[in-house]
Order: sequence, then C-alpha cells, then structure tokens
Amino acid sequence: MKIDRATRAKVTILGCGSSGGVPRVGGDWGACDPTDPRNYRTRCSLLVEAYQGTYSHETSTCVLVDTSPDLRTQLLAAQVSHIDALLYTHDHADQSHGIDDLRALVYLQRKRIPTYMDDVTKRQLVTRFGYIFETPPGSHYPALLDACQMPLPGQVLTIHGPGGGLDVQILAQNHGDIDSLGFRFGPVAYCNDCKILPDASLAACQGVEVFIVDALRHIPHPSHAHLEQSMAWIEIVKPKQAILTNLHIDLDYAALAASLPDHIVPAVDGLVVDVAL
Repeated sequence: MKIDRATRAKVTILGCGSSGGVPRVGGDWGACDPTDPRNYRTRCSLLVEAYQGTYSHETSTCVLVDTSPDLRTQLLAAQVSHIDALLYTHDHADQSHGIDDLRALVYLQRKRIPTYMDDVTKRQLVTRFGYIFETPPGSHYPALLDACQMPLPGQVLTIHGPGGGLDVQILAQNHGDIDSLGFRFGPVAYCNDCKILPDASLAACQGVEVFIVDALRHIPHPSHAHLEQSMAWIEIVKPKQAILTNLHIDLDYAALAASLPDHIVPAVDGLVVDVAL
C-alpha cells in the first residue's frame, strides 16, 4: 500500500535556552544584553509540522520534540492546536517537566499523544509522571500520553498525521553521564543536548540543509558541546545553514552572530525554517 507522504516541513525552534533559560531566575543575564529581545530564551523544544501544498497547522502532521518547562508559553506562541507525536531526546528536567502542559491539547483533540522514548527515558518519566501515562486508581482524569518504544539509533520512525507521513531518523548522542537522542527530519537535523556525536550520527547528518546543534558556551562543558566543538561538527556535516541552540547566558546574540560565518546563526525563540522534504 502506498503511504501518503508530506512534501514540506515547517520547523520551529520553540525554545533555545540552556537549562535555566535566559535570564536565569533572579535576573541573571550574564553577558547577554537585556535590552535585546533575541537574548530572551526559554528552554529547548522543537516543533516540526509536515504538510502538503499550502501550509496550515490544522492540516499538518505535527511532531513535538521534548516538553520544556516553558511549554505552555511556547505552544501558545506557535498557535499549536494538535500534536500527532511526541519525541523525547532524554529525561532531564529541562527537556521534560512541561509534560502536563499537553493536557489541554489532549482534551482538545480527544485522543492521547503517542510518545516515543528510549528505555531509560521511559522508565524515568513513567516513574515521575505515572498519572500522565495511566489513570491512577480512583481518579477521574484520563491518561494523556501513550508510551511508545523509540526505534534504535540508525533506524527510521514514520509519524502519520493530516499532512502525510514524516520519516524521522534516530541519531545516537552522548550527553555526559547519559546518552541522548538526536533526530533527522529529511533535510533538517536536530542534535541538542550532546557532548559527543558518534561518527555514525555525523555521517547520518551529512547532506542536510539545516543543522540545529548544541553550542552551550565558549568554554568546554562536561555534558554539552561548546562553541569550538559545534563549529568542528558543522565543518564535517557541511549544511547549507547551521543554527546554534541551547545557548547559555554567556552568549549574547549580537556578539555571537557577529563572530560567525554567514551560514551559521544563533537560534532565537520562535525561529522558523521551511524546507522541502
């Protein structure tokens, strides 16, 4: 049977900040200019809307990557009214603790959201947020998400929805003390929260038009890529455009942008790229 395929994708960086956001609680902007709105950063999440013909959210296949603690604000800003699948990179709080903000969408679309996680992430999130995945005894509140097995790195997951099928290639990553996952959506690769990208993952990213990659700060960090490492990966992948994300308070937007080649840009919350699949 022929599978109906999406032909384009709108990719929105919902949030591009490090684990504490910018500014951090207490008003700490670090090196970032507080008068430049591009420096206001919520925690990292990504939205991919795959579609055919003319874009509309309602007729797109919508995939959310991670549920940051700022998810409600992010989904409202992006005017999201449905999600067809949720993918988790890993279980850390800054990528997962906005999970309950999906409640309103589940009630609106009247069906649970398939949620793809590796074994470690599934174990951690089901332990922390059991009520999200299964209705507790005596509760009248329905479960919100269906826990689904994430394919292994190198394999491909196909998400189905109103905009047609969207293929997602799973990428192995190391994030310091744990492993995390990256994803390739056709010509767009998303490699956030990573210290090491194995050769196989870098090879899988080669040929992308857009490479969205972790670049926490200038100096090395035990669980994140720093700017020099990110630039080395970009040189290997050779994308048409690279977008630096997971930006800490060390990295002022204007100063960073001025130091980069034309094809590399810092992310901002709400940044959109639209690509042919």
